[in-house]
Amino acid sequence: MSHLFYVTVSYIAAFSVSMGLVLWVWLDHRGRHRELERLEAAGVRRRSAREETR
Repeated sequence: MSHLFYVTVSYIAAFSVSMGLVLWVWLDHRGRHRELERLEAAGVRRRSAREETR
């Protein structure tokens, strides 16, 4: 194997892993956002949105 082949394969592998992680985080974000929308539609509110009663 040549040095160029090794470097090219390494860059492709690193790019693939990075893009896989980006895709995973993006899909997870969309899922959590949809889950929050469903909970808020059901009447569940976030603790940070609660008004102070003191």
